Amino acid sequence: MQKSQPTLLPNKNDAHKLLAQYGAADYRKNQTIFVQGQVADTVFFIQKGRVKVTVMSEHGKEAVVAILNEGQFFGEGCLNEQLRRMSSTSAMTDCQITSITKSAMLTAIHDQPKFSNLFMDHLLNRNSRIQADVVDQLFNSSEKRLARLLLLLANYGKEGSPPIAPVTVSQETLAAMIGTTRSRVSHFMNKFRKSGFIDYNGKIEVHQSLLNSLLHDKPRIREDEPA
Repeated sequence: MQKSQPTLLPNKNDAHKLLAQYGAADYRKNQTIFVQGQVADTVFFIQKGRVKVTVMSEHGKEAVVAILNEGQFFGEGCLNEQLRRMSSTSAMTDCQITSITKSAMLTAIHDQPKFSNLFMDHLLNRNSRIQADVVDQLFNSSEKRLARLLLLLANYGKEGSPPIAPVTVSQETLAAMIGTTRSRVSHFMNKFRKSGFIDYNGKIEVHQSLLNSLLHDKPRIREDEPA
């Protein structure tokens, strides 16, 4: 559960260490962090673990819109006059998460250049990811969308080159994130496994060969055709 709100102090040299110093609340796997419609007055930062973001339609249909990793902020909509949460969040793994009140967050952004730069980098990366997701949905097949999602979840190509990690997301969640059915995801997963792109035994081990395949997915020239 959330701990008492610390005051963000100026003159810190390392923004990441600054955030770590203010403690973090422990959330168990599947525990709710906040729910759609709740008052929005706090920004969160993931110290450890992974967080799922979902949205519920007025007809009761739930969609997974993001999976967030260590080092990412969420709930920042409250800084832009968002009075209520537009989504729900829950811990996908055991998590340690720092919570920062809106007023403390605005003070830190104004008074601490390194913290402000860290948060600006987050916003720019989030914006780029959203744009890439829109292009992915508009132009790529569900198979390519799944390949891209698996690579992102396994940390391929992320800034700072974090270690490659196994993917522990269910097929139902993967299907919800790429806009297809679980049976289609199962079909593609079996195809990836037979091609040696992944190993799948509870956890999904994503190999570099999947990235190479996605990057070099170009029409092949048949041998009996002129070059």
